Amino acid sequence: MSNVSHARSDLSGHPDASEMRARYDRVMGGRDVALVDAPVFLVGLYCAVSPWVLHFTASQPALVTHNLVMGIAIAVLALGFTAMPERMYGLSWAMCAIGAWIIVSTWVVGNSPDAGIVINNIVVGGLTVLLGMVCAGAAARTRST
Repeated sequence: MSNVSHARSDLSGHPDASEMRARYDRVMGGRDVALVDAPVFLVGLYCAVSPWVLHFTASQPALVTHNLVMGIAIAVLALGFTAMPERMYGLSWAMCAIGAWIIVSTWVVGNSPDAGIVINNIVVGGLTVLLGMVCAGAAARTRST
């Protein structure tokens, strides 16, 4: 049997160390806003379940479907930001548009919503716009350098 007790934790002597370091820097270059991925995902999940949290499933059926679909879309964007950051951060502006639509859709899709629903969608939409701007700013900063 071979002796595997000598674990090498230092790769500096590896012949491909510089190439591996360059590849790692290239892949992780767009991860400036890795801490934003989780809040975006949580905002999407909350948007999707908010009709049941605020109990407006019976009074606003169209808004229930709308919030569910928009929440899932935001959560999928967040998963994309995590899985493929270099490709997905270009869609940050789409997340800003989704957030603005969530704010406006309260009156467009809803049927005379009450104050709780209005405040909920304004907060969720505002957070979505804010987090989308953070992601878009990081993507622009990454592209310019």
